[in-house]
Amino acid sequence: MTDEFAPRKDRAAAWFRDLRDQIVAAFEALEAKAGGSHQFEVTPTTRETGGGGVMSVLRGGRVFEKVGVNVSTVYGTLGERAQKAMAARGVPGMGDDPRFWASGISLVAHMQNPHTPAVHMNTRMFWTPHAWWFGGGADLNPCIEYAEDTAHFHATLQQACEAHDAGYYPRFKAWADEYFFVPHRGRARGVGGIFYDDLNTGNWEADFAFTQAVGQAFLPAFLPVTERRLGTPATGADREAQLLHRGLYAEYNLVYDRGTKFGLETGHNADAVLMSLPPVAKWY
Repeated sequence: MTDEFAPRKDRAAAWFRDLRDQIVAAFEALEAKAGGSHQFEVTPTTRETGGGGVMSVLRGGRVFEKVGVNVSTVYGTLGERAQKAMAARGVPGMGDDPRFWASGISLVAHMQNPHTPAVHMNTRMFWTPHAWWFGGGADLNPCIEYAEDTAHFHATLQQACEAHDAGYYPRFKAWADEYFFVPHRGRARGVGGIFYDDLNTGNWEADFAFTQAVGQAFLPAFLPVTERRLGTPATGADREAQLLHRGLYAEYNLVYDRGTKFGLETGHNADAVLMSLPPVAKWY
């Protein structure tokens, strides 16, 4: 299985890097359009026991208060806790051969204007000697919701899903509603989107194509919403609402997010793993 999947691993990792380049270029162009000159700071990241990636962060822009677009390809042997977590999810054979390989892109944007929603997106491929799968999704996180923004974001993701399987959007939308819920607050962290994991239909090419479609849908889903709200006047009360909502976002990512837990438990660069946290947040 290792030899068979080496070219596929290379293709997936290369595509995640290419998507990162597309998004970084689009975000820097948006900053320039808004009259700013900020660009991403690019920092290589390493994982002590195998692999690494690139952390790209833009801070203090006209549009983005903080946005990170990270890519990584990591490999090695899963620790005992990670093995148990994988076994609990139905991955076979972890006790016999706990090797793994994973590659993906992760993006989180926290915006300057409180009327422009924060957003998250990631896509990834995971491999073990016993199984492979894809996962990812995107969700919108406004502190001040506009129905037309929510509708546009969902419609774009729905179109991407339905091009591959008519059942994907309702299934993955419901999964996002469940996954991006903050139990201790009794509420969702945003207005949802799609989320999927453990996607293995038995057809690697089809599953990879769908994962590419999710990544390619991100900019058409998010950029029009962002551009629509850039000039909306914001009050002090709007900023207060934004900071409190960021507190909710931080709570979710530190307590529940599966990617955060996996990254820290497998020894990846902590700054890259915690890139998703907002630059400023507030709690009551």
